[in-house]
Amino acid sequence: MGKETGFLELDRQDRTYADPKERVKHYKEFVIPHAEPALKAQASRCMNCGIPYCHNGCPVNNIIPDWNHLVYEGDWQNALEVLHSTNNFPEFTGRICPAPCEAACTLNIVDQPVTIKSIECSIVDKGWENGWITAQVAAKKTGKSVAVVGSGPAGLAAAQQLARAGHSVTVFEKNDRVGGLMRYGIPDFKMEKHLINRRMVQMEAEGVAFRTSVEVGVHVSVESLKENFDAIVLAGGAEDPRPLNIPGYEMQGVRFAMEFLTQQNKRVAGDDEIRAAPRGSLTATGKHVVVIGGGDTGSDCVGTSNRQGALSVTQLEIMPQPPVKENKALSWPNWPLKLRTSSSHEEGVAREFAVLTKRVVGENGVVTGLECVRVEWEGGKMVEVAGSEFTLKADLIFLAMGFVGPRKQGLLDQAGVALDARGNVKADTNNYRTSDDKIFACGDMRRGQSLVVWAIREGRQAARAVDEALMGVTELPR
Repeated sequence: MGKETGFLELDRQDRTYADPKERVKHYKEFVIPHAEPALKAQASRCMNCGIPYCHNGCPVNNIIPDWNHLVYEGDWQNALEVLHSTNNFPEFTGRICPAPCEAACTLNIVDQPVTIKSIECSIVDKGWENGWITAQVAAKKTGKSVAVVGSGPAGLAAAQQLARAGHSVTVFEKNDRVGGLMRYGIPDFKMEKHLINRRMVQMEAEGVAFRTSVEVGVHVSVESLKENFDAIVLAGGAEDPRPLNIPGYEMQGVRFAMEFLTQQNKRVAGDDEIRAAPRGSLTATGKHVVVIGGGDTGSDCVGTSNRQGALSVTQLEIMPQPPVKENKALSWPNWPLKLRTSSSHEEGVAREFAVLTKRVVGENGVVTGLECVRVEWEGGKMVEVAGSEFTLKADLIFLAMGFVGPRKQGLLDQAGVALDARGNVKADTNNYRTSDDKIFACGDMRRGQSLVVWAIREGRQAARAVDEALMGVTELPR
């Protein structure tokens, strides 16, 4: 362990943020990292528990106590090696993972979990700064080729692992840049996109070929991939957004969250307005914004709207407000249900819970408001509260209610693979193989809407399954 009495002597001190009034003026990351002495001190708090619950809390099973100890000892390079042994892209998870490992930390029983996420991010950032992260080129090629469809975290993780095993890997991405929803769904103020670019450079040096602006099922057929590759990995994500079927939903000004977030990310990337907004520009400047959906995507809409200069931002959640503090006896070491306030919420938003939307109102097809009613939950059923109807002023309404699964048209229709009861591609977590022996599936396309860290885990495990299927044996880790 780090320091035997570290957790007794030191309190948890996490990274801080730049002042909200300043950070809303730009789209840069605003986390203020610890200096090295403070990081070592925080790492020393890890108790190296006999049963390290943080391992199971982390979907990629990061070996957290080991690299905490190495950071405490100042051995950053070995800490990086241990970190990379389970996670291809810790600079992604160190920024946008909600840190279920910290929820599972034994010290979280007393609300003092080790700052695992911050330490993870610092390890990999130091690795890049010092030039320790280089291409890992396979010693020999296998002669086998793999097509990976989708360049989000699952596709990138699968591609990198397969290339390091010696396979020839080609990644097909329908958008003009690599990264999937990390590129266009997550705002730059949460994760700047040069982080994706430098991983792409590393992967190209390892032999991965990227084909952007190529949509499988549209520009190239699934059948042609089956003819030209020994295996196909479907990692296209869960991009079919949940609709809002209420009267008036078709009005101008009611849009899916991803349209809004993608446009702003393209602007930040330097695209001109026409390229950034082919379906018409979406900006919150000088408007009253309502975000329907209380999750991370909704929070990202809040932060982006504030940066664009919205007059007001209201976020609606249909579920009742969760408790500020969880009952540890019931929840630990599992991910708890509790009220979570994001950095975007801190920048300004009115949050409303237990609210059901009833009708979009407007004039001449243009949104002017949203009729709502408060609800209560009785015996697991939602009941409208009599006399609680109200109308919110709205010029823009963003739908951020999650995703119902992968899009079916094009890719999946052509692939013809079996789907599960939820509409995701059917494949288990042992071999990740679909109903077509040549096609594998991983990430959100297989498991449904989930976290970046789960996508990386599935990409790594799918790569191992593909390698074993092609070669009969595999040395890739799960």
